[in-house]
Amino acid sequence: MDSLITAAARALAAGDPLGALKRVALRDDAPALALRGIAMAQLGDLVRAKALLRRAARAFGPREAVARARCIVAEADVALASRDLGWPAKALDAARATLEARGDRVNAAYARYLEVRRLLLIGRIHEAERTLAELDPAPFPPASRIVHELVVAGIAIRRLRTKAARAALARAERAARHARIPALTAEVESALLVLNTPAARLMTSGEERLLLLEEVEALLASNAFVVDACRHVVRDSRKTVSLARRPVLFALARALGEAWPGDVPRDTLVARAFGSRRADESHRARLRVEVGRLRAVLRTLADVSATKRGFALAPRRARAVVVLARPVEEEHATVLAILGDGESWSSSGLALALGTSQRTVQRALDSLGAAGKVQSFGRGRARRWMTPPVGGFTTTLLLPAPLPIG
Repeated sequence: MDSLITAAARALAAGDPLGALKRVALRDDAPALALRGIAMAQLGDLVRAKALLRRAARAFGPREAVARARCIVAEADVALASRDLGWPAKALDAARATLEARGDRVNAAYARYLEVRRLLLIGRIHEAERTLAELDPAPFPPASRIVHELVVAGIAIRRLRTKAARAALARAERAARHARIPALTAEVESALLVLNTPAARLMTSGEERLLLLEEVEALLASNAFVVDACRHVVRDSRKTVSLARRPVLFALARALGEAWPGDVPRDTLVARAFGSRRADESHRARLRVEVGRLRAVLRTLADVSATKRGFALAPRRARAVVVLARPVEEEHATVLAILGDGESWSSSGLALALGTSQRTVQRALDSLGAAGKVQSFGRGRARRWMTPPVGGFTTTLLLPAPLPIG
């Protein structure tokens, strides 16, 4: 490897993409293309980065399998940063196997971390945990240890284990001080912000207040009867009942939970469950049927009793009933919640993360875009969506670690 390539690789490892570009910007050989691609990714031009990395992978000869594998891993890194979550997993796995066979354990492990992060984004937490358990970060450099701890924290946050998440982020902070890579430091700070930002809204006895993640964890561990509008489940200290696929029953449960210890008039329940402004006899008949179904589903957790005005909820074991909702609720709130991470998402990535069709996501994005709540850039497959920048916050690049190429 010549001196300019070596110097450019060192600049990238130190988080200095402009310094790397000064050395290889005018070169089109394979190592230079790969380094230029990583530099452009760090600078935020992910479309150009992807194109350069693909050119580099094609330019490396058959005897340069390790370099080609590193390009594939770097391209997957760019795909993750641009929230293009449908990348070919087999290609990444083959690249990882090549790196492991040739002794490049650091980049092989990084390929694993990319897959774990993707699994987290699409909600496959069990698989992410199993894959992470195969990795030991002890022999890795600080940058790789930061990535490991960020993944540990991400899983802990989704499991509502806030103490474990804070411990992992504290370890990541210590490693970031040694690594001195601005993008990684910013990502650790962004993860810490999640723990210190309201995560949900508590509604009980006609009052509301915002909760941090630790408070949500404590609430779910208490003996309260919780109607969880974030996950569409109803739970107490012993049992959880999912109503995610039964929206009418959940709407009834939420209305009853918000009114506890009082009752809810029948016309109000009709409006909440069926969206009808005026209740006629057919609506009331349907309401009786749905309340009967709700009573059957919740029979071990609570009773739904009839009153003169309507219906009331009476938990069997819990002393209090609370409703846990998102901090802000509006149409297409789930799409906005995912875009709230500050990154640019493809519609296909959003569809994977939400478990719905790309067309459904596209309709939601069009509606939000018309209302000025999201913005897009690019065209066709390169089109990406994000929320407008929020004053007082910096946008961080989710490209955790430069990969040494060559």
